[in-house]
Amino acid sequence: MDLFFAYLKSQRKIIGAFLGFCLIFAIVFALYELPVEAVGYGAVLCAFLGVILVVLDYRAFYERHKRLEALRREITVTAAGLPQPWGPLEEDYQAVIRVLYEDKLQLTGHMRQRYTDLVEYYTVWAHQIKTPIAAMGLLLQGEQGDTPHSRELREELQRIEHYVEMVLCYLRLEAPATDYLIREYDLDGIIKQAVRKYASQFIRRKIRLEYEPLNCWVLTDEKWLLFVIEQILSNALKYTRSGTIAITLEEPKTLCIRDTGMGIAPEDLPRIFEKGYTGFNGRTDKKASGIGLYLCRRICRNLGHEITAVSAAGRGTEIRLDLQSAELAIE
Repeated sequence: MDLFFAYLKSQRKIIGAFLGFCLIFAIVFALYELPVEAVGYGAVLCAFLGVILVVLDYRAFYERHKRLEALRREITVTAAGLPQPWGPLEEDYQAVIRVLYEDKLQLTGHMRQRYTDLVEYYTVWAHQIKTPIAAMGLLLQGEQGDTPHSRELREELQRIEHYVEMVLCYLRLEAPATDYLIREYDLDGIIKQAVRKYASQFIRRKIRLEYEPLNCWVLTDEKWLLFVIEQILSNALKYTRSGTIAITLEEPKTLCIRDTGMGIAPEDLPRIFEKGYTGFNGRTDKKASGIGLYLCRRICRNLGHEITAVSAAGRGTEIRLDLQSAELAIE
């Protein structure tokens, strides 16, 4: 019905002209004192023919509308399905549409090629940079031994390596196919790998780790879940000056990583998983990228997990991973 009223609105000039002509004829007939019935009879005949024309024209209008509506849904694929123009003005409009569509195709192809080149470059860079990072680690171990200064340098080197892993993770997530290997894994084994990676930071910062074996198996991808846990531990260590970091399990399969750090402001908490959002802590730290937790959320969604945060400023933060997977195929 809305479409019909829209059609009548588009034809309001013609309808108004018809009514105006009828009024003129009525006035002329009245001035010459001619029978009013003649005017009414002529008006009825004209109205009858007008209704027939309106019905036929509306039918054509309706078909064109549906065709354009279908084309609008497919406009990203082709612009060849435009209906036959009714006149020179519509031909001009369609010519403009085709020019814009061709420009869009060229721009899309150009941007896609640029993005592909950029991804290839950063992928190669991320793999190549690992070699000097590993070499620097060996040099630090061989030349300076286990001194406070060398441990601090190794920690900074480890942070660089973590950022490189974030780049690779981001590129892999953007790829059409991602190398997920879904199986039943021992959650303790994954957690111990993450804790072992940051063991030196726990010791140097004198932060106590509270962790007991969880004795839990989860359906997940080991590599990707390990990245998520490492990212959470990295954030906990970054924003915890002293105190503890606790790793516990709540029934049925919710992994909780709780710290006694500075916490998150209430206005920042709903947005910490947004891409590029750093919040008050990130602006204070000046080094936060706002990418880590965003990647964690994307990975968890792909794995069928859910990640949430509970925090209060000055009271620490708790990151909760619901590891009850959705329907995932075991490979």
